[in-house]
Amino acid sequence: MRDGPAQEHGVALTGREALLFEAGVKLGGVFHQYLGTPVSDATAAGLARMIERAVRLQPYVRSIRVRIVPARGGPKGSGRFGYRYLIAEMLTVRVTLSDGASTVRAELAHRPDLRYPLMRVLSAEAGVNRVRQSAGRRGPPAPRTGRSGGSAGGPGTPRARAPSTPRRGSRRKRA
Repeated sequence: MRDGPAQEHGVALTGREALLFEAGVKLGGVFHQYLGTPVSDATAAGLARMIERAVRLQPYVRSIRVRIVPARGGPKGSGRFGYRYLIAEMLTVRVTLSDGASTVRAELAHRPDLRYPLMRVLSAEAGVNRVRQSAGRRGPPAPRTGRSGGSAGGPGTPRARAPSTPRRGSRRKRA
C-alpha cells in the first residue's frame, strides 16, 4: 500500500521504498561520478567535503558523511605527481534520507572479502507520512535539500506525462 497519492505512471512505491531507491541512486552516483579523481593525503578531506556538499543539494538528504583514505590505494607518483586516483577501496559513504516520518540510512563501503564496493541498507523506518497536497505538488523535502529533477522514481520526483497521442497498436478509450 502506498503512503501517499497513487502514481500516475510506473509502479507505486511506499515512501520508505522510494527512499531506499533514492539512497541507492545517491550512493551509486557518488561511486561512479568520483572514482578516478586525483587525490592525495593533502586533498582527501577537501574532496570528501566537496562530495558531501554536492550530495546535500539533492532531495531528501538529511546527512551524508564521506571518508577517503588515500593510503588504501596503490603506489603513488613522486614530486608534483605524488597522488593516487580515487578507487573503491579508499571510499566509505554513509547517507541518511528522510521524507516525513520515513527515514533510511545506507552505506557504500569496500568489502575486502568480496573485493567489491558494496551498498547496504543500515536501517529503514517507515512512519506515517504527512498528507500531501496533490500528485502534482508534493510536500517540502527534508531540511537542507534543494529541488532538482532528481532521480527517476523518487518521492517528489516530477513524473513524465502520458503521450498525447496513443502509441501505434494501443487503444485508448474516450470519455
